[in-house]
This record gives sequence, C-alpha cells and structure tokens, in this order.
Amino acid sequence: MALYGSQQPPRREGYPVNNSLTAKEKAYVGLVKELPCSVCDQEGPSDAHHVKQHRQYTVVALCKSCHQGSKMGWHGERRAWAIAKMEEIDALNVTIERVVAQLMQK
Repeated sequence: MALYGSQQPPRREGYPVNNSLTAKEKAYVGLVKELPCSVCDQEGPSDAHHVKQHRQYTVVALCKSCHQGSKMGWHGERRAWAIAKMEEIDALNVTIERVVAQLMQK
C-alpha cells in the first residue's frame, strides 16, 4: 500500500485486488493441498505454492521443506529442487498430472 500512498494499487485485468477465491478455485487449491509434494513425494497435506500470484490454477503441491525450507525450499537455497533437477514448471506438471489422475478415479 505504501507504494500507492493512500490509494488502492492499480487493478490489473483478471487480478482480484483482495485475492478472493471463487468456489471452483477453492476446490482446486484444496485438492492440490491433499497431494504429496511434487518435488520429494512426501505425503500430504502439502502447501499450495503459487507459480504466479493470483493465478489459483498455477499452484504446486509442496511439503514445507521444499516450499519454505531455508536450505531445500523454493524460498530458500532450492537444494531439493537442484537434486531433483526441477524447475517450477516441472513441479507444476507433476501436480497437474496427479490432479488429473485423481479426478479420473472418481
């Protein structure tokens, strides 16, 4: 808010200012959080890491270590990611594959 003084930040097309989720987005993110980690396969529940903020369908299932760990995590030194030879797009692909497989079973 400080960047814009007392005004709201500029509204960008397709980006809700308050980041409120639709029912479908909540359901999708909830499904992703049930999955194992897309990097190390640790059983869920997982965090939902956003590849791009405010884009709820670009969330990746990550355990705490692969998400926020100071050494292993995406928001740290990314060692787990280097070991697995993965980038965000690779982890997103794993997440989408698992979501689709889960939906196909229903």
